[in-house]
Amino acid sequence: MTNTSHQATSHSQQQRVDQVSEPASWTSASIAELDVAYDDGETTPEHVLDEVFSRITRDTALNAYHVVTHHEALAAAQSATARRRAGRSLGPLDGVPVTVKENLGRRGVTMPSGAAALSNPPVPTQDSPVVTRLREAGAIIVGSTVMPDWGMLSSGVSSLHGVTRSSWNPALTTGGSSSGAAVTAASAHGPVHFGSDIGGSIRLPGTWNGLATLKPSAGLIPLDSPYVGRAAGPMARRTADLFAAMAITARWDDRDASTHPYPPIDFSQRTLSPKGLRVGVHLDGAIGHPLDPEVRAVCLATADQFADAGAQISEISPITTNELLTRIDRFWRARSLNTLRGLPDGTQDGAVLDYIERWCRGAEGLDGATIVGDFEACGGLGARTRELTRDFDIVLSPVTPELAFPASDPMPRANPDLPMGHISYTLPFNMSGQPAGTVNAGRAADGRWIGLQIAGSMGADADILAVMAWWEKVRPVEANPPWSQLDG
Repeated sequence: MTNTSHQATSHSQQQRVDQVSEPASWTSASIAELDVAYDDGETTPEHVLDEVFSRITRDTALNAYHVVTHHEALAAAQSATARRRAGRSLGPLDGVPVTVKENLGRRGVTMPSGAAALSNPPVPTQDSPVVTRLREAGAIIVGSTVMPDWGMLSSGVSSLHGVTRSSWNPALTTGGSSSGAAVTAASAHGPVHFGSDIGGSIRLPGTWNGLATLKPSAGLIPLDSPYVGRAAGPMARRTADLFAAMAITARWDDRDASTHPYPPIDFSQRTLSPKGLRVGVHLDGAIGHPLDPEVRAVCLATADQFADAGAQISEISPITTNELLTRIDRFWRARSLNTLRGLPDGTQDGAVLDYIERWCRGAEGLDGATIVGDFEACGGLGARTRELTRDFDIVLSPVTPELAFPASDPMPRANPDLPMGHISYTLPFNMSGQPAGTVNAGRAADGRWIGLQIAGSMGADADILAVMAWWEKVRPVEANPPWSQLDG
């Protein structure tokens, strides 16, 4: 696929108005809707922020925030309102409420990374690149959202924050590790929210909350703490808002020493039909976690719909292997055990959840050669992923073999001695660096959401979003989340 097979979206007033209609609440408006409404004087950033604060109060029991920065957000809203009134808008995100995950550093805001480990967690002296780009664009950063201990759980269970719960059903997990970001996106505390992902931490909460998300190409969104497989990316109710978020944040920053500039990518909003595309379907990937029959049925039905639209469908062999998953999981254990051992004397007991401590200590006794070999498995899985997906324009798969599980459970399978089989579909694209987005595709009989992962080649992020946007237009009615249920 290419990034140049379309005309850039016109910014004429008529076309902008054609794209939008007034929402029931400005907090649930899209970025495009807010941009038009601000320019037309229908509402102001200050008024929208007031509505967001009301929603935050309403949703307190869902436990989404590490900190809500009221004064900073209010000052940003006042400045955005003044710019909009003077006709000096900084762009589509000027005055738009957003949140960032607590591990995306903000100057002066503590970064405990979800763990009760330190009584005095680190406080950044400068913003992370994501936050820098958002501020430059005039976005209103409402707060920093919670995560589980060190981001190593696929739930919203944290030794520091407690349990984060789904906006749709508080008895269910919101997923993790971008747990708070999923709540703020689903509950419409603004149109777009940023999480991070090292093995599925954006995409898992995306699928369990009916969201559209993107784990971008490696390094496309710069990080202040880069690490193998790690990425930051946007989460939203609709794919359209991901385009705008990527246009702002996908800009090189030399503070991220692990990356380099990408060629320009056009993130103008568009759709891309799969007609003529080579589409791989990856179903056999649930190492240790059998694919739920309802998830399988939704993914097969989706593949059929892509085929009916003219896609060339082929099945892909399993990407993740038991050996590679076990080794990568073991390396993560050793890395986290090193963090645990590095805590000050007398603070290790109770520093993290018992589940996380037991998981970490699974790496005790490993020698250096074994840990180095396990690290090399990350590259091994990355190479395998690229080899098996090279002949395809996009790859369709489940996001995870599991449906959403109880909110108080740390993982889908509560056994820290086992490797993380539920990330066997998402992990490969962290290790290969390829972009992977998620979009809702269906619903289980009991109402739990089922997402679809769409992955592609390096730098094809805009094309992935365009296919996601196409799917949102043609998917079955029952696959459209009834967001109005959360807006009452």
